[in-house]
Amino acid sequence: MLTDQLVATRKRERRMTTLSGLAAVAAVTSLAVVACTSVAADGDDPAPTDSDRSSSGRASGIPGAADGVLPEKTSAFDTDLPGVAKLDPDLLKAVQQAETAMAKDGITMQLTTGWRSKKYQQALLDKAIRKYGSKQKALKYVATPEESHHVTGDAVDIGPTDADDWIIRKGARFGLCQTLSHERWHFELATTPGGECPPMS
Repeated sequence: MLTDQLVATRKRERRMTTLSGLAAVAAVTSLAVVACTSVAADGDDPAPTDSDRSSSGRASGIPGAADGVLPEKTSAFDTDLPGVAKLDPDLLKAVQQAETAMAKDGITMQLTTGWRSKKYQQALLDKAIRKYGSKQKALKYVATPEESHHVTGDAVDIGPTDADDWIIRKGARFGLCQTLSHERWHFELATTPGGECPPMS
């Protein structure tokens, strides 16, 4: 029953977020001429060029939902999204169990990243290279598509911080462990349910 209510609540929240997002898009569109003439100071990607577009005219070089990009307030029960549906089934089940248990403790969890396509992972690495100035430095923070556990569907990033803290403390009962010491939001199925988490890398 709790799970059904949780799923219904999350779907309503996503619909409201989408409607808010559409209003924001309408407001931002009016500034498009000015915005496309400048590049963000933090190194974000500029608007797509003609070479980034497919024959349909839509941007093809930018990762989207089909690549695993998740909207805000995504639940582990939002299995209509590829970023959730393409997770390892055992990992997905564990995260869903954790989300349900967490809700009983009054904490709302969201999946910020689950499965990612190689294209999405490469885009993240490319952005990190621009930010840190070299591939060597970027690899300290972002894995290659060949090494990322997100690409294989074996990792999830969770938020907000209170949800991360909950899983760090209680996730092992579902087999979930923080595996990267510098990423408190990154979890994998790294032990048997009720087992002990291995040391972090």
